[in-house]
Amino acid sequence: MTSIAVIVGSTREGSFNRALGDLAATSLAALGAAVTRVDLAAFNLPLYSAALEANDFPPDAQRLKDIFAAQDGLLFVSPEYNGSLPPLLKNAIDWASRPTGGEGLVALTAYRGKAAAIMSASISPFGGLRGLMHLRQILSTIQMLVIPEQVVVPNAHAAFAEDGSLKEALPASLVEMTAGRLVAVAKALSA
Repeated sequence: MTSIAVIVGSTREGSFNRALGDLAATSLAALGAAVTRVDLAAFNLPLYSAALEANDFPPDAQRLKDIFAAQDGLLFVSPEYNGSLPPLLKNAIDWASRPTGGEGLVALTAYRGKAAAIMSASISPFGGLRGLMHLRQILSTIQMLVIPEQVVVPNAHAAFAEDGSLKEALPASLVEMTAGRLVAVAKALSA
């Protein structure tokens, strides 16, 4: 069974990105993936610094890295902060990228050679697209294969129905299509 973690870069109650992450997780599970939801609020991750890493690698950073390393693929759902990704998500990505347990400097065991997908919901008319461009670049740099499909949900404050579904057929179908491609690519890469 293909394992996929869904990581949402927002901890805000009522977050549109958390709602989008829930829809994506449901689509992934419907495709037969074993889904692990990663709530970044559950991890005590100080702001990354090399000095802190050298002296006292945070236990929650290791726990996050272990979760990522156990997956075949990762789905990142990110809000857009000032045209980029939020510091919460960037910090989590950075900590999980660090070598531990005698690994070489570029081991990237949580990421290297794995499939990734990206999604965003934003109240802007661009749907978080600018932030996803940065996220795609970062994930490629840490040796992930980021699938070309992505989901942006513009005007997110009006995009979700009361039951949490997307009102418009296009973004809803893109969530399903992206989930399908992520599972297929993750499965192929882990074979």
